Amino acid sequence: MRMRNKKNLIPRMERCAAVQVFDPAAQKGQWAALLPGCKDVRAEMGCGKGRFTAETAKADPDTLLVALEKVPNAMVTAMERVCREEIGNVRFIDTDVVNLPDIFAPGEVSCIYINFPDPWPRKKEAKHRLTAPSFLALYWDALPIGGRIEYKTDQPWLFEWSLEQFQLLGYELREVTRDLHGAGPVGVMTDYEAKFHEQGVPIHRCVAVKTKAEHPPIPETERRPRGAEARP
Repeated sequence: MRMRNKKNLIPRMERCAAVQVFDPAAQKGQWAALLPGCKDVRAEMGCGKGRFTAETAKADPDTLLVALEKVPNAMVTAMERVCREEIGNVRFIDTDVVNLPDIFAPGEVSCIYINFPDPWPRKKEAKHRLTAPSFLALYWDALPIGGRIEYKTDQPWLFEWSLEQFQLLGYELREVTRDLHGAGPVGVMTDYEAKFHEQGVPIHRCVAVKTKAEHPPIPETERRPRGAEARP
């Protein structure tokens, strides 16, 4: 279902222009320069309304967090939250995840967050999932050796499928759990995650680490054309 347009979307986004990057390709290889004293750059694939974005950035003010979101109606809420709380180490990009190679130089991003992505449940839609091999290859190029992906979902089947894809692409799996908050809340939650936790829905999480320079070839059947629609 398409998200309903926010009232006064354009002027609301204009008021938050200081935290939006309008020409991300021009920043390729230079993201750290946007934050004095920046120790590393991280990226979030689909920030939604920004609860996780804001809290994660506040917890580590020496890190620049670049949030990608292709739905402006969601992104504007995240931007307003960051501006309202005067969080200076977040930048937003209105773009699709498939554009990652145009945005980040190889090895520029130390950590990529993927929180509760669209599951695309039909088998024929698998290539659209953000943990499909073609996407994992994009993340691989943006990460240095030792860089990581932190992934969370409430969908058990998607989690198991994603674990297989991480391994297929050569990532090393760590911190795998199928009930992240089973003994009490852990880490920063998204808005959806907090709601799921209140309802008793188990949260699945893992960390996938790039431990070598090259990943195995992507099977021909798992490739998708550049520019195909994604929904982070």
